[in-house]
Amino acid sequence: MLFRYLSILVGLCYISVGIFTVVYKAFIVFPLEQVTAYLLGAVLIGYGIFRIGRGIYQIKNSNQDE
Repeated sequence: MLFRYLSILVGLCYISVGIFTVVYKAFIVFPLEQVTAYLLGAVLIGYGIFRIGRGIYQIKNSNQDE
């Protein structure tokens, strides 16, 4: 059960890092070009949304099984 909630938390972290990458054009401490920053940011945000969606889906399925 804890894994499902951690999946949502990690998804939020991925989204935060993706937004940071797009806004500041840097990934952690590495400066990026504009196109690279947008692509990497979009991938991170997309993966974060996927993690959150998967976590919510698993939580709903576990509640139906009980």
